[in-house]
Amino acid sequence: MLQSVKFLGAAVLCALSVGSVQAGVAIEGDYLESRTCDVYTGPCFANAEIGLTGREAIMAWSIDRGQFNGVDLSGLKVVLAVKASDTLAYGGGLVSNPNPIRSVALLDNRASAAQREALLAFAQHAAGKVAGKVVRVENVPIEMNMDHVDHLATLKVAKTVEIKTRMMKTGDCVCTNESIFYPPLTKVDNYVPAFNLVHRYAAGGLGTSWSSPNTRSAFLATFAY
Repeated sequence: MLQSVKFLGAAVLCALSVGSVQAGVAIEGDYLESRTCDVYTGPCFANAEIGLTGREAIMAWSIDRGQFNGVDLSGLKVVLAVKASDTLAYGGGLVSNPNPIRSVALLDNRASAAQREALLAFAQHAAGKVAGKVVRVENVPIEMNMDHVDHLATLKVAKTVEIKTRMMKTGDCVCTNESIFYPPLTKVDNYVPAFNLVHRYAAGGLGTSWSSPNTRSAFLATFAY
């Protein structure tokens, strides 16, 4: 009987704790990141890429529910295309100087004027220093779908951005010393690396376009701020 009471009490405390956490969340959803260097890799590969690759990234947020700066953004999406001056090595075991950084903000074209302003502010806040200087803002159709079980993700932004991932497989380990060498560029939860089947950016603003398919360079995650 005493054990039952203790279990019930623990369950109630757990429920209250979960409720408190959820009550404190202002905005939440899915996050997808794709880089032009392997993020799941071994030190030997990373050392070979530093300073040569990994200067570009796509950061995408699909907002399930919530608000930012008092504006409801439920159901909307925002994408940052980032171009740095050196490898975006934040959090890795290597040193680089990626500044200055420029970015292009791609906002969900279903958003109102107030929502577009809040989406841009949210992306800059979430990306932090990685957002750098936003040099261009576009309102575009954004399609983003994620399967956190099978690590499948698709992102299409007009004719500008396309990403498609799959789950890592045994054959994706080359040196058998692989790990998550570079963590995500922003604070997220439940992140897992994924294999990029397609990763391309083709638009103005950054002075370059890129295509980096068949690499171990994506992250699927969730966020809650």
